Amino acid sequence: MPKGTTRTEGTDAGSTAPRPRRDGETSTSRHLVFTLLPIMAAVLIAFLVTGLAMPTLPLHIHHGLGLGSFVVGLVAGTQFAAALLTRFWAGHVADRHGAKHAVILGLLLATAAGFFYLLSLRFARTPGTSVSILLVGRALLGAAESATITGALSWGLALGGAERAGAVMAWVGTAMYAAFAGGAPAGAALYASRGFAAIALATALLPLVTLVVIAPLRAVPPLPVERPPHTQVIGAVWRPGLGLALGSVGFGSITTFAALLFAERRWGNAWLAFTALASTFILARVFLGHLPDRIGGGRVAFVSVLVEAAGQALIWLAPSPAIALSGAALTGLGYSLVYPAFGVEIVRHVPPQSRGIAMGTYTAFLDMALGIANPVLGSIASGAGVRSVFLASALVIGSATLVAAQIGAARTARRPTRCTSDRLTLDEMEGRA
Repeated sequence: MPKGTTRTEGTDAGSTAPRPRRDGETSTSRHLVFTLLPIMAAVLIAFLVTGLAMPTLPLHIHHGLGLGSFVVGLVAGTQFAAALLTRFWAGHVADRHGAKHAVILGLLLATAAGFFYLLSLRFARTPGTSVSILLVGRALLGAAESATITGALSWGLALGGAERAGAVMAWVGTAMYAAFAGGAPAGAALYASRGFAAIALATALLPLVTLVVIAPLRAVPPLPVERPPHTQVIGAVWRPGLGLALGSVGFGSITTFAALLFAERRWGNAWLAFTALASTFILARVFLGHLPDRIGGGRVAFVSVLVEAAGQALIWLAPSPAIALSGAALTGLGYSLVYPAFGVEIVRHVPPQSRGIAMGTYTAFLDMALGIANPVLGSIASGAGVRSVFLASALVIGSATLVAAQIGAARTARRPTRCTSDRLTLDEMEGRA
C-alpha cells in the first residue's frame, strides 16, 4: 500500500503534535463520507434483513409456534453465536482474498438463510422441527453478517486510513443501524399483513439486490506482505473487545425482549422501541462520530456506557410506553459510540495487512456477549419477568466503565506514537485493482 508522510496523529490528550486545521475537517469528513457511500449502501441493504426480523422473530416463535421466552433468546442468540464462530474466518477471508470477496460471500450466505426461513414454515405444525430449521437459518445469517460487515469495515479502513478509523467505523455502522431503524417498522408491517413468510422471502431476496450495488465497485487487493502472528493481534484486541462485549448487552436486551415487554404490558407498536434505539444511534454517529478520533476512545467509551446503562434502567422503571421509548432512545445514544470508541484503540496498534482479522476478532466480542447474554436474559425473563431483563442489562453495561477508564488512563500515560498514513485514495485503489 502506498506510504504517506509520517506525522503524529495528535488525538491523545496533551499531545504537542500539530493537528490538521479545523477549518479543513468538515471538507475532509464530507470527502470520507462520499468515498464510503457505495459501501454504506451495500451494508444498508444487506442488513435490512436483520432489521425486518427484530420485532417479528420473537412474536413468530412465541405466538406463532407457541414456544417460551428461553427459546426466543436461544434462536435470537444463535445468529450472534454463529457470527462469533465465523468472525476470525471472515477476517482471514478479507485479509487474504480481499474485502469485496468477503462482502459477496456474506450476501450469498444471507440469501441461503432466507430459504431456510421459508423451509421452517413448512413444518409449523411441529414446532420442534420448525424451530430447528430456523436455527440453521439463523446460523447462516450470523455467518453472513460476519463476512459482510468485516469485509465492509476492511474496505472502509483501506480507504480512510488509521487516522480516520473512528469515523470510518461510525459511518459504516450508521448504515447498518439505519437498516435496523427502517427494517423494524417494515418488518412489523410485513408480519401483520403477510406473516413470517414475507420476512423469510425478503431475507432471501434483498441480499441479491445488494449484489447489484457491489458488482460495479473496484476491489482493494490484499496486501502481499508478511502478517504478524495472530497472538499479537489478539493482544491488541482483547481489552477493547471486553469493553465492547460488556457495553453491547443493552442492544441485545432491546432487540430481543422489547417486543415481549410491550406485548406483556399491552402497549402496542413494539417496533417503535427499535426505531427509537436506531434513530438516536444514527444521530449520535452523524454528529459525534468524530469524537473518538479527536479526544481518544477511552474517554468517549466511558461516557457512552454510562448513558447506555441509564437508558436500560429507565426501561426497567418505565410505567408507560413513552418512558420505555425514552429509555430505548437513551440506550441508542449511549451505545452509538461504544464500537468506534473502543475500536480506534485497536486500529492504531495493528498493521494494515491484519486489520481484517483484527476487526473480525474485535467484533467477535460483541457476538460473544450477545450469544451468551440473550439466552441468559431469556432465563431471567422466564424466572423474574421480562422487565427484570433491563435491570440486569444496566448492571452489566455499567461494569464496562472500568475497562474504558483503564484504556483512557493507558492512553494518557503513553507518549504519542508516530504512525505512517496508510490511507488509500480512490485513484490508488483503482490503479491497484
